[in-house]
Amino acid sequence: MALAPDQGPSATASAVSVNPVGNWRLLAVAAPHLAALGVMLHTETDLGSRTGFLLSWGILNFFWIALLRRPALSGALSLTLVVVLILLSRLKHDIVQMTANFVDLMVIDRDTAAFLFTIFPNLRWSVIGAALVIIPLMYALWWHDPFRIRRLPALAGKLACLAALVGYSLAWPDEAWRGYYDDGYLSKFARSGVTAVSDFINYGFMESDAVAAERLKMPLLDSCHPAGRRPNIIMIHDESSFDIRQAAGIKVPPGYGSHFKSFDGKERIFLAESNGGPSWFTEYNVLAGLSSRSFGRFSYFVTRIASGRVERGLPLALRRCGYNTISLYPAYGAFMSARSFQTTTGIQHFYDAHDLGAKDVEPDSFFYDKALGLMSQQTPNTPVFMFVYLAANHFPWETRFLPDLMPFWRKPGNEPVVDEYLRRQAMSADDYAAFIAGLKKKFPAQPFLIVRYGDHQPEFSPHVLDPGLDEAGVGKKLDKYDPRYYATYYAIDAINFEPVKSPAVMDTVDGPYLPLVIQEAAGIPLDPSFEEQKRIMLRCKGVFYACKDGAEARRFNRLLIDAGFVRGL
Repeated sequence: MALAPDQGPSATASAVSVNPVGNWRLLAVAAPHLAALGVMLHTETDLGSRTGFLLSWGILNFFWIALLRRPALSGALSLTLVVVLILLSRLKHDIVQMTANFVDLMVIDRDTAAFLFTIFPNLRWSVIGAALVIIPLMYALWWHDPFRIRRLPALAGKLACLAALVGYSLAWPDEAWRGYYDDGYLSKFARSGVTAVSDFINYGFMESDAVAAERLKMPLLDSCHPAGRRPNIIMIHDESSFDIRQAAGIKVPPGYGSHFKSFDGKERIFLAESNGGPSWFTEYNVLAGLSSRSFGRFSYFVTRIASGRVERGLPLALRRCGYNTISLYPAYGAFMSARSFQTTTGIQHFYDAHDLGAKDVEPDSFFYDKALGLMSQQTPNTPVFMFVYLAANHFPWETRFLPDLMPFWRKPGNEPVVDEYLRRQAMSADDYAAFIAGLKKKFPAQPFLIVRYGDHQPEFSPHVLDPGLDEAGVGKKLDKYDPRYYATYYAIDAINFEPVKSPAVMDTVDGPYLPLVIQEAAGIPLDPSFEEQKRIMLRCKGVFYACKDGAEARRFNRLLIDAGFVRGL
C-alpha cells in the first residue's frame, strides 16, 4: 500500500493508532465491506450464490481501486452499485416476476426508462434526490481517504476474481428458472453475464445456420389476390387461459369448456413458449410467426431485441393484402418495447392503455367495447386486422377482481386461487359472447374471422398439474418444455364467413404457427416466407422449434436473414 505523499510511514501509523480521525478513516474503508457482508447474508441463500457474490464484490472493488486508487471511495462506489442493482432487481421482480439479468444491460433502451418513469412518476425525483446526497459523500471520501493502492496489484486482483467467476459460472451454470426467485440478486446478475456474453459470441442474439442453400423471394406489395371476399380478422389474446380440467380433481362450474371450442365443435391445443407470466413470448409468436426459443438465454427480452430488426409477421402479410392493422394493448406501450415491436411487425395503429383511457386492469368488456368503437370508424371496403390483448385474467388470483361483477357466481369448492381463476374465466366467456353479439348487431353484413388463444398457463398451474413436485422439480420440467405445462387452447369462430379448410388448421400447433393458421383459414395467399413455413409445419406435424432439435428453426431463421426479413441478429 502506498501512503499519501504528505505523510511519512511512522507518522501515519502513529496517527492512525491514536488519532480518532485516523480511526474514522479506517472505519470508512471497512464499513462498505461490512455492509456488503450483511447484504450477502440477507440476499444470497446458499454457498454457490454467496461464492458468486464475493467474486462479484471483488471484481467491483478492484475495478474502482485500479481506476481511483482510493479503497474507501472504491468500497462506497461498489456498495452503491450493489444496492442500486438489488433495488432495481426487486422492482423488476414486482413487475414481471423475474430478477435483473445481465442482458438487461445488453439491450437497455429508451423504452425501458420511459416505462419505469411512466409507472413510477416520482422515480425521477427520487433519482435526483439520491444523486444530491451521494455525490457530496463520494467527493468527501475522495479527499479524506489517506490510503492509496497501486493500480497493478488491483488490476491483478480484478482479473483473478473475474477468471474465478467465469470458471465457476461455466462449470456450474445457474438454472434459468432461478431467475424467478426473489433472491440472489448480485450473484445471478454476475453469473448471467458470463453465460450471456458466451452465448452472444457463439451465435449472436438469435440462433441461425451459418449458410443456407435455398433462397426466399421478397413478396411483392401487389402480389396478394385472395379468392372471394376478405374477412375482417380479429385475434384475441386470452390472458393466462387454459382448460384447467387438465389437472386432476378440479371442480368446474356447469358448462365449463365450451369457451375453448371452435365453430366446428373442436377443442384445439395451442403450445405456448412460456408459463406463468411472460405474455410477450406469445406476443412474439403470434405476430412475428417465429419462436422465442431461437433467442436462447435472450428469449426473455425477445420483443425488445426484435424491435426494429424482425420485419416479418402476420400484420405485414395482411397489409400486403390490403388490410388496415390495429392493436389494442392493455399496458403502456413502452413495456417490453411493445409499441416499437408491434409496429415493426406491421401494426399501423397501436393503442396502449393511455390511449384507450384504461384505469389499472380493466375487464375484457372494456377492450371489446373499444374494439367495436374502432371497428365502426373504419372504411367499409377496407378489411381490418385487429389484435385485442386482454388482461383481466392476469395474476394475482388471491384477490377478487372487480367483486361487483358476477354477483351470482358460486364457488365450485377448490382452493381460493383456483376458484377466483374460474370466476375470471367465466367473466371472460360472458364478455366474449357479448362481443360476438355486438359484432353481429353493428356489422350485420360484414364477414369476420375471430381467432382466440391462451397466451400461457397461469403461474399456479404446475402446482395443480403436479401437486407433489417441489420448486426444483417444476423448474426442471419447465426447462425441458414439458407440453403439459405449455398447452393452452386456440379457437376459431366466424361470422358471415366460412373458414377455409386447410391441413395447416391442425388440432395441436406450436405458437409460431398461429399466423399461418389464420391466413389459411381466412383464404389469404401466403407470401414466400409463410409458404416455406407451411412446408415445415406439415413436415413436422405442427412442431416448430423442437423439430429436429431446432434444425428446422435455425435453417428458417437463416432464410429470413438472407431475404432481409431479419437484420442485425
